Amino acid sequence: MTTGIDLRGKRVLVVGLARTGIATSLFCAKHGAVVTASDSRKEKELGEAVAQLKTAGVTLELGAHLEKTFVEQDLIIPSPGVPADAPLLQTARAKGVTVWSEVELADYFLSGKLVGITGSNGKTTTTSLIEHILRSSGFPTILAGNIGMPLIGRVEETRDDTIAVVELSSFQLELTEKFRPNISVFLNLTPDHLDRHHTVAEYAAAKTRIFRNQSEHDAAILNADDPETTPLAPQRPRVHWFSRKQRVAQGAYLRGEEIVFRHDGVEEVILKRDDVPLAGAHNLENVLAAVAATRLAGADAAAIAKAVRSFTGVEHRLEFVVEIAGVRYYNDSKATNVDATLKAIDAFPGRELIILGGKDKGSDYTLLQKPLREKAILALLIGSAADKIERQIAGSVAVERAGNLERAVEIASHAAQSGDVVLLAPACASFDQFENYEHRGRAFKELVRNLERQAAGASPGKR
Repeated sequence: MTTGIDLRGKRVLVVGLARTGIATSLFCAKHGAVVTASDSRKEKELGEAVAQLKTAGVTLELGAHLEKTFVEQDLIIPSPGVPADAPLLQTARAKGVTVWSEVELADYFLSGKLVGITGSNGKTTTTSLIEHILRSSGFPTILAGNIGMPLIGRVEETRDDTIAVVELSSFQLELTEKFRPNISVFLNLTPDHLDRHHTVAEYAAAKTRIFRNQSEHDAAILNADDPETTPLAPQRPRVHWFSRKQRVAQGAYLRGEEIVFRHDGVEEVILKRDDVPLAGAHNLENVLAAVAATRLAGADAAAIAKAVRSFTGVEHRLEFVVEIAGVRYYNDSKATNVDATLKAIDAFPGRELIILGGKDKGSDYTLLQKPLREKAILALLIGSAADKIERQIAGSVAVERAGNLERAVEIASHAAQSGDVVLLAPACASFDQFENYEHRGRAFKELVRNLERQAAGASPGKR
C-alpha cells in the first residue's frame, strides 16, 4: 500500500466505461476530483450507467475521444481494454499528464495486506481459491481485480486486518508505478495478448511489474516447472516456488501423492493429491500456488486442507454443466488462449468434441495439432478466427465450420456418443460475438441446458 494522494480538485479523465471505468469514475468523483469520462460509444449504448455517472457529477464525453480533453488533465485512468500505447495517451504523457491503471490508484487507498496473482493461465481459479482458503481460515478478505469487481470499487471496505486477494492482468500491471503486493504469485507465462503487447518480451515485462516495488519483507511465488517463468524471479522479495515435478527449496511441491509446504528447512504435509477436487494437472499447479500463498499469509495447514477440499471451482473454468445420455458438457470459456485450451484438452482422457474460435489474439493454433490428433474426434469452429484455426489445425482432426455457438452445440449433440466430452475451450477472445468470456460461457450453458430439457421431454414416460 502507498499513501499520500489527495484527489480533491484534481482533473481526472477516465477512458472507457466498462465495469472498471464506471467504478473508477464514481470513486474519483466521491473523493472530490473533477471527473470526465470518455467513451467512443454513444449515450444510448451505455445504458443505465449514464444516469448514475451524471448524478455523481461526472462529465461525459461520448462518441469520440478528444485530444484537447486528454492534455488538460492531471491524471488519466484508462480502462484495461485501452492500450497503454494508444496515441492519445502518448500525447498526454508528452504534455506531462500522469497515466495510471485503476489498480495503481486503488493501492493508494487500500488498507491491510494485498496478495496479487498474475500469469497467462489459471489466475481466476487461483485467485478464487486463495481467497476461499483465507476466508475459510477466518481472515477478513476481499476478492477483486480482473476477476469481476474492480479493486477501486472495494478499497473502502478494507481495514488494517483485511487481506485483499487481487487477480492482475498484464493490462492492469503495465500502467503501475508504485503498486506493491505483500505476496505476489506469478503462475506461468505463455504467448498471449500479442495483438496488444506485440512481443512476448513486452508481455513478460508487463507481467513482471508485479514484483517491481516489492521489498525484502515481501514474498514472490513462481512456477518452478515453467522455463519461461523461472528466469523472471525477482531479487528483493523472498522467492518461493511451487512445483508438481520437483522438490523446491522454499514453497509448495508434490512429493509422491502428498502436497508439501517447505519453509526454512521445515516440511509439512498439507493434504493428499487425491483431496484436490479440480480436474487437470494445471489445477494441481493452481492448488500448489494457493497453498504457498495462503501458508505465507498465515493460514494453518489444517484450515488450508479443509478449504481446498471444499472448493468447487470457478464458473467458466472447466465447469461441468450437465451429462446428457452419457455425454458430458464442460464450459471452459475462460480458455481465451492456446495454452489454456491445451490444458483443457489434457484434463480429459479422450474422445472430445471441442468448440474453438472467436476473436484471434495473434495466437499460434498449430500447437493444438498434436493433442487434437490424440484426443479429439471433432473440432467445431466459430467466430472470426475460424479461417486461421482451420488452416493451422488442418489434418489433425475432423473440422466442421459451425459459424456460431448455437450451431456448434447442435452439431456436437448429434455427433457425440455416450462417454464423450463436449468441451467449449475456444483459444480465442470472445469479443467478435459476445460481450466477454462470461457472456459466451453463459450462452453455452443455456444452450446445453436447452438440450437437457429437450432430452427430458423426449424420454419415455415423460409427458
